Amino acid sequence: MTVVYEDNHIIVVNKTSSEIVQGDKTGDIPLSETVKQYLKEKYQKPGNVFVGVAHRLDRPVSGLVVFAKTSKALSRLNEMFKNSEVKKTYWAIVKECPRELEGELVHYLVRNEKQNKSYAYDKEMPDSKKAILHYRLIARSQNYNLLEVDLKTGRHHQIRCQLAKMGCPIKGDLKYGFARSNPDGSICLHARRISFIHPVSKEQIDLEAPLPPGNLWSGFSFL
Repeated sequence: MTVVYEDNHIIVVNKTSSEIVQGDKTGDIPLSETVKQYLKEKYQKPGNVFVGVAHRLDRPVSGLVVFAKTSKALSRLNEMFKNSEVKKTYWAIVKECPRELEGELVHYLVRNEKQNKSYAYDKEMPDSKKAILHYRLIARSQNYNLLEVDLKTGRHHQIRCQLAKMGCPIKGDLKYGFARSNPDGSICLHARRISFIHPVSKEQIDLEAPLPPGNLWSGFSFL
C-alpha cells in the first residue's frame, strides 16, 4: 500500500492487484483495515480509527482508492460517486487493437451473482443497467495495445465486460475471455487517475497513481 494523498478528511492509496478493498469470504485482511492500522500507528491513536469505504476496485485491479477519514467526508463522497461527480481514468492492456482507435461504448449489463460476472448486451434487457465508457488507444508495444478508459458509469466489472464485448479482453482476465492468466494473478487494468472536488475543503483534487512494478507495463511506445 502506497499513500498518494492524505489530509484531515480523506486518504488516497495506490492499491496492489492482490489486495481486497473490503473484507470478503476469503477472510484476507482488506485494504480498509491496512489503512486503519497505518493511521493508528502514524497518529498513535488509541481505540478505533474511522475509515470509510466510498468505492471499490476489483481484487485483481490495481490503482487509486479513496477512503474517508471522517463520517462527514464519507457521506459526501458516497453522494459524489453516486452522482458520477468523481472522474476516474483507467489504463488497460489488451491484445487486440480495437477497430476504432477511439470511441464510446454503450451497453446494458446484467450481473450474474452466482458467477460473479456481468454480461453485456446491445439493447436493454430485464434487470440490466446502462453502462457507458469512453476509450482511446494511447500506446502500442510489440504484442499489446494500451487503452485509456474514462468511466461514465460505475457498474459491476464494467470495463472488463465492455472491452471484452468489443473483442478486446484485458490481459490476464480469464473470466472475460483472455487466453492466459498473468503470473501474479493480476489483470492489466490500473486505476491511473482520479479527479474530484474535495468533499470538505471544496478544492480541486487531481491524482495519478504510479504504474505497477514489473515488465507487464513496460515496452510501450506512446502515440
